[in-house]
Amino acid sequence: MSKNKKIYRAGSYRRLSQDDGNGEVSNSIVNQTELIQDFEKSHSDIHIVAEYDDDGYSGTNFDRPAFKRMLEDVKAGKINCIIVKDLSRLGRNYIEVGKYVERIFPFMGVRFISINDHYDSAGPKNESDTLMLPFKNLMNDSYCRDISVKIRSHLEVRRKKGKYISAFAVYGYKKSEKDHNQLVVDEYAADVVKLIFQMKLWGKSQSAISDYLDENGILSPMEYKKSKGEKFTCCFKVHNVATWSPKAVQRILTNEIYLGITIQGKTERPNYKVKTQIEKKPEDWIRVENTHEAIISYHEFWTIQELLKRDTRMAPQQDNVYLFSGFLYCGDCKNTMVRKLVPSGGRKYSYYVCFTNKAGNGCSTHCISEKKLTENVFRAVTRQIASVCHVSEILSYIDKLPENQRTVFNYDAQIEQLREEIIKYKTMKMKLYEDLTEGIIDQDEYREYRSSFMERIEMKEKALAHIEMERTSAIEGAQDCNPWLQYFMEYENAKELNRQMVVTLIHKVFVYDNGSLEVVFRYKDEMDALFIKIRNYQDELQSAMPLLAAAQ
Repeated sequence: MSKNKKIYRAGSYRRLSQDDGNGEVSNSIVNQTELIQDFEKSHSDIHIVAEYDDDGYSGTNFDRPAFKRMLEDVKAGKINCIIVKDLSRLGRNYIEVGKYVERIFPFMGVRFISINDHYDSAGPKNESDTLMLPFKNLMNDSYCRDISVKIRSHLEVRRKKGKYISAFAVYGYKKSEKDHNQLVVDEYAADVVKLIFQMKLWGKSQSAISDYLDENGILSPMEYKKSKGEKFTCCFKVHNVATWSPKAVQRILTNEIYLGITIQGKTERPNYKVKTQIEKKPEDWIRVENTHEAIISYHEFWTIQELLKRDTRMAPQQDNVYLFSGFLYCGDCKNTMVRKLVPSGGRKYSYYVCFTNKAGNGCSTHCISEKKLTENVFRAVTRQIASVCHVSEILSYIDKLPENQRTVFNYDAQIEQLREEIIKYKTMKMKLYEDLTEGIIDQDEYREYRSSFMERIEMKEKALAHIEMERTSAIEGAQDCNPWLQYFMEYENAKELNRQMVVTLIHKVFVYDNGSLEVVFRYKDEMDALFIKIRNYQDELQSAMPLLAAAQ
């Protein structure tokens, strides 16, 4: 060996992405190591002094720990040669690989060798290298793009089928042992979720709920997953031991997954080279219902969502919000009413006044004492509950009628008439072609008449579907079709007004300048529609009319 022959201190770089690991065995780290070691044995001027492995890292970017450590060793003078199995191990980004091979490595004085590509930057140069090297980089880049497209398409199909493809189950659920893309209820965590929703209905703030959970030793979602042996991390953790926080409670209260709905695809990457996630518009999310068992009822969930949008302020030094917080409005300016304390005779009395007036922007005080307000609202709630109970009795009576006596609006006659009209228009549409061939009408008239008949058929078919649904609803029983009745009837024996009653039954309370109140109840439209339907049973319900009159 020549005394002047340069000896290179080489670094062996091996990379394996998850996609490569699922492919050919030749791409394994072990195989890459053996190939590079054999290459070293046949080249006396190369001594491998360091090895760098990025196992499980994509080649689309160069933000890899071992690769960055290798570059630092180059800068420190520890190595001056880099050896890879082929160019795809260095990376699959056409532009970045070309930049390193043609600019950065030569600038740093690094000899770069790609064994299977027969490329050695210290070897003799020829035109084929100049042409083939960029071409091979482009092919590696294209391969990565194709894999990315296939993976995205595959995940999109699975999301649309309602398959849960996230790495970890949402708190309250766990992955099924039989199918890891299926969520099943985690009984312990699900009970905590139910408690959180219930406490919110009771009037607790998110902060009070999180404090209660911590004080009672209930593990936060992250710590609970750790206790189950899951290697879970997230960006929300700020302490060594993750505790409950108002934000964590808020995320649970607003997550539709507890309704049995899977919502995925909220973010996306512009392309396979960009790792930054971009938020997608809600209308572009993939939303599939009934994918798993619900923990929270629709009524309870959407009641909470409406509540979260309201101005619900907590009482000072207390964990509960005020009884009417977020529900009380001025009857004239429609602004909120605010609570204030007025001292008198050594005691403090609470009143509500119009916020607009209090801020000095007009209107009048609309002042009303909290005691009087509570009494009057409770009286209105009691009357509404009694009305609902009367309606429930009428519906029970209707359910007991024979089916032939519950054909409201004479459904059968309407259905028969609609079917006859559909047949008539279909027949007329079929005869149009005969008229066209016989020269009775021309092409323009044919298209015009045909379009008109098709539009009428579609309209009649929609009407038929609606009437049939109405008839089925009547036959199956009105009680079953109006589950909201039960929400009122639950409080039939209530002795006083509480926060849960306000949240569940009331939409808004308006206070007028003369001291009068207007309580707008939830399900008002449904209640009015129910009265209209009941009137259509007038002949069958003569014996029930006193109940109907009492209800109104």
